[in-house]
Amino acid sequence: MKFALLLSLLVLTCLQPAAYAPPVNDHGGNIESKYDGFNHETIITLKKMKVTCDGSKGNFKDACVSVVASLHCPGIQLDYVRYARLQLIFQTKDWDQRHPVDQRDLSVAADGETIRLGRMALSSQTTNVRMTEVLEVMIPYKTFKKIANAQVVEMQVGKSVFELRENNLLALRDLNNRVMTPQ
Repeated sequence: MKFALLLSLLVLTCLQPAAYAPPVNDHGGNIESKYDGFNHETIITLKKMKVTCDGSKGNFKDACVSVVASLHCPGIQLDYVRYARLQLIFQTKDWDQRHPVDQRDLSVAADGETIRLGRMALSSQTTNVRMTEVLEVMIPYKTFKKIANAQVVEMQVGKSVFELRENNLLALRDLNNRVMTPQ
């Protein structure tokens, strides 16, 4: 009798619809979370995601632009974001298309509001067949959230101007939704 009751409860439990279904990733980006024990922080990262390979307006022709974004939470928690980091990766065949120091200021137009995020730092630069330049900037979480929730986002670094595509914005929103903060 007990066995039959246990078996019927097990069958009913297995036939129940899932209470939790993982979110569907329809943006094509790859998001991962990890704990950095050296810096004592949890980092949620949107891995390198292509924005455009059509080149960009301005002086950066025949280029590919990609974005990487990460949220940095102190300790082992997802309730408070200390800061966000944006990396822009520029790849081109023309080695003369680098961004000199005086042309690394990042401005973002989010739904028509211009946000000046300051000078981006050169994270790395390689010159093989293609020249790859990685520029990064740390920004307040509140600013990241404003960018992620915008319907239209255009970025400008020096003379290079490009617009984030819909799947990029969906990925940034997904990244933002991975934290449980009221900020």
